[in-house]
Amino acid sequence: MSVTLDIRLKRANKVYREGEAVAGVIVLACKEPLQHHGISLSMEGVVNLQLSSKSVGVFEAFYNSVKPIQLISSNIEVAKAGKIPGGKTEIPFEFPLHTKGNKVLYETYHGVFVNIQYSLRCDMRRSLLAKDLSRNCEFIVHCQPQKAKVAPTPVNFTITPDTLENTRERSLLPKFLIRGHLDATHCVISQPLTGEVVLENSDVPIKSIELQLVRVETCGCAEGYARDATEIQNIQIAEGDVCHGLSIPIYMVFPRLFTCPTLETTNFKVEFEVNVVIVLHDDHLITENFPLKLCRV
Repeated sequence: MSVTLDIRLKRANKVYREGEAVAGVIVLACKEPLQHHGISLSMEGVVNLQLSSKSVGVFEAFYNSVKPIQLISSNIEVAKAGKIPGGKTEIPFEFPLHTKGNKVLYETYHGVFVNIQYSLRCDMRRSLLAKDLSRNCEFIVHCQPQKAKVAPTPVNFTITPDTLENTRERSLLPKFLIRGHLDATHCVISQPLTGEVVLENSDVPIKSIELQLVRVETCGCAEGYARDATEIQNIQIAEGDVCHGLSIPIYMVFPRLFTCPTLETTNFKVEFEVNVVIVLHDDHLITENFPLKLCRV
């Protein structure tokens, strides 16, 4: 006997804030009446921390602090054991989004070593011969917007052979001068990162100019921290040997789920950086790094 179980939330975008109610319906569809031993629904919010391979075994104390951190957990019985009629049955539900104690609801974030996820799970218990049914549904939590307005402070940069730090043979470097600015490094997550870059002059041809968004995730405890930087996205803003003196716009939208407001807690940190990367014709990379602070207003 075929039966399908589904969770449908009232909000199409599945975005909720602390204090709101997560509401929707459980949809059951079967051709004939169906016997069951109870239907339950649970809501869970968890921070999963993972160590990168280079950090495993370095700190023994890590294994205690890398356990999942539970932010929210609640369970309700939707229906007692009984029978469901044939056809389509909808059971409404509502969960208040509140934490227990002094815990904070962090914003949903899908990273590499830090994952913050909120989900609903519906379980329908059945007799021994029939398989139990379960269904998961992720929903997104946004943190409360901050009241203070963010005043953009532009950051100017100039890149020359003399400003580069990690170079072995400075005398062998070609001559170049690159100027530009970012309109702000304290950014509102729902608005794009903007600015401009100008190639004033260069002795060698340019192959490409790119904008790289990087997540910096730190996991650990008092004994030590594992800090790992990984790329989220890379956008090419210019290709080929661009005109000298031409203003090239910088424009990057922060991707949903893969970015969140900058977060710092006792066990983990999530920070973001942007790199302006100039690729020379011989594939040498010139990189200028800018730490970003993201917030929601």
